[in-house]
Amino acid sequence: MTAIQARINGVLGVEVDNGIVAGLISFSVGLAALAVVIVCIPSARRGVGRLLGGIRDRTIPFWMLLGGACGALTVSTQGITAGVLGVSLFSVGVVAGQTLHGLVLDRIGFGPAGVVAITPGRVLGGALALAAVGISLSGDVLATAPLWMLLLPFAAGVGIAWQAATNGRLSQRVRSPLAATFMSFIAGTIALLVAAGISIAVRGAPDAPPTEPWLYLGGFLGAAYILLGAFIVAHIGVLLMGLGSVLGQLATSVIICLLYTSDAADDMQ
Repeated sequence: MTAIQARINGVLGVEVDNGIVAGLISFSVGLAALAVVIVCIPSARRGVGRLLGGIRDRTIPFWMLLGGACGALTVSTQGITAGVLGVSLFSVGVVAGQTLHGLVLDRIGFGPAGVVAITPGRVLGGALALAAVGISLSGDVLATAPLWMLLLPFAAGVGIAWQAATNGRLSQRVRSPLAATFMSFIAGTIALLVAAGISIAVRGAPDAPPTEPWLYLGGFLGAAYILLGAFIVAHIGVLLMGLGSVLGQLATSVIICLLYTSDAADDMQ
């Protein structure tokens, strides 16, 4: 889902000529979808009630409410870089950041699963993921892509690991992954509103939103991914969840790039 979302938001960022605005559109769609789902599910409504009570009574730490800020960084980075670098290279940077930070967060016990020992198998899994990153960056990739554009996906990967751990902790506290995901999208939407306002003030108004419906599906995928992450990370830890998502992300991103290259070649003919 992350690879497909990156492709969608990357194209959306090119269409509106503003990656941050594209991220805001994606998050707004996801927030609206979650609001509809929560209204329809009684247990989710009770979770939101516990969330609001915890915020009012200050029994929920403020940092637990900020997971969505990292989600805002991720979708903005997708909109800024994925349309230029391609989904595969974008995913490479995300893999590196997510793997390294996931290992650290598990070791210090930041995630809802508590302290997870650094075993040889976990180190080997992380090392293999980083080796794949090194292979992907071989050749002329570093020469053709600006360094800042490679560092942004790495920062997004760090943010994804932190967001998964934070949302997992919040999900445990309010006993509802849906409520934790909803809070994540609220925080992310607020952060993107501020960032988009600054971007528009500096760069000017974005282009008109495109009419293709598929370009607005990124928010649904993001909501599903964060919801699954808040549930799964409590059972297997940040690193293993990250490595599992890496497998799907890289495999799907390669398929997307192959299909995109094939379509481009057909268009040239």
